[in-house]
Amino acid sequence: MASGTCGRQHCRITDQETNGKNSTARSNDFSDPVYKEIAITNGYINRMTRDELRSKLAEFKLETRGVKDVLKKRLKNYYKKQKLMQKEPVNGDSYYDYICVVDFEATCEEGNPPEFIHEIIEFPVVLLNTRTLEIEDTFQQYVKPEMNPKLSNFCISLTGITQDIVDKADTFPQVLQNVIEWMRQRELGTKYSYSMLTDGSWDMSKFLNIQCRISHIKYPSFAKKWINIRKSYGNFYKVPRKQTKLTIMLEQLGMNYDGRPHSGLDDSKNIARIAIRMLQDGCELRVNERMHAGQLMTVSSSAPLEGAPAPQMPRYRN
Repeated sequence: MASGTCGRQHCRITDQETNGKNSTARSNDFSDPVYKEIAITNGYINRMTRDELRSKLAEFKLETRGVKDVLKKRLKNYYKKQKLMQKEPVNGDSYYDYICVVDFEATCEEGNPPEFIHEIIEFPVVLLNTRTLEIEDTFQQYVKPEMNPKLSNFCISLTGITQDIVDKADTFPQVLQNVIEWMRQRELGTKYSYSMLTDGSWDMSKFLNIQCRISHIKYPSFAKKWINIRKSYGNFYKVPRKQTKLTIMLEQLGMNYDGRPHSGLDDSKNIARIAIRMLQDGCELRVNERMHAGQLMTVSSSAPLEGAPAPQMPRYRN
């Protein structure tokens, strides 16, 4: 942020004001004057009105939609990035090349009685290119449930998936094989690094975990770690967990849901739109959850950034 007024406060953010006398401190040393500059600017931004924030964002040709806290975070991150890039250019090769967004649809009953076993009936993947910030490709196949082959009326109404669709579909092991082949064709885990991303923990820790047991196959290694975007969103924009539902996240970012809610593919595309906006706002989405010995675990934000392995079909188990 080279310069700008904060309206009623009559404060100007200028290079001269914030540069300090010495900007040659060591890399990643928080005593570096650049961090003081960033803190001062953050204080100015905190005092700006929503209209002032939008005006400043427009000046930098940044997205102006979203609630006030989102706008503040966007502007702070832009300024921080500019300052740190002046100090030391960022190596753009260290982040995932792609993010695979997955949002399963599963069999369900009204009220979801605790003894009900959910089976995956739609397996979508949305391939997000982290360099271009565009959805590059999508995969979608329906799955034939085996334990409860007849869908409830509630499930049909919620997901839009009809009995006829699942009756004609392949069973889960074949669909998983098709997903893996699709990912291999796109050279994920070989030529390109990637991570899985979901909206919450359940897709992997519950639905995929249960489905693999039903289908007598081991849990696939490529899905053992993932980005839970709800956690990332809450931590990045500093909002409580109850504000991280898909429709609320979209609304806070100034976006509308596009498509049919509870269509796995449409849900995945909308989750990808949130991920794109977060990346644009300066968030480094990274793996924050994993499966270990059949249990859901948290991954520390200080853990090294590692891509998922090349996808392989898991072995069958008794």
